[in-house]
Amino acid sequence: MFKIKPDRTADCVVAGYRVHKSSDEAIGSLLLGLYKDDDTLASVGVIGAFPMARRRELFTELQSLVTTFDEHPWNWAAHMSGERTPRRNEGSRWNAGKDLSFVPLRPERVVEVRYDHMEGERFRHTAQFNRWRPDRDPRSCTYEQLEQPVTFSLGDIVPGLGVGPGV
Repeated sequence: MFKIKPDRTADCVVAGYRVHKSSDEAIGSLLLGLYKDDDTLASVGVIGAFPMARRRELFTELQSLVTTFDEHPWNWAAHMSGERTPRRNEGSRWNAGKDLSFVPLRPERVVEVRYDHMEGERFRHTAQFNRWRPDRDPRSCTYEQLEQPVTFSLGDIVPGLGVGPGV
């Protein structure tokens, strides 16, 4: 018996970072976004498995992209209107005391990540860094590139079980 896992990748916009718990000059995780059909940048997850030396290099590399929330797609106005953003609730569902604040970056860099699958609009688990994509326009990073799950009606498969889609 073999377990086969599909290799899924996505090109995402890097829209912010969280500092590492051991140093204010090292990246803990990079916040990822994808553009929706209405041209808003949705928060889809994070990547964060980097060696400490690389975390420090990333911190230095990304300083030129640091911006204010006034100029950021995940600004306070979006937060207050109920949009799902990294600032919303600023707490972890796994650790109530964990600080989830972040440093906003101009959404100009694109990274290719590996992911298992989606849960709604977000990656189900932490994505993994694959490579930088300087050849990609950040606005081209949309949900369209993701594998769409197959949907079906159980009633079409098992007669009499249900009526209509999603039953």
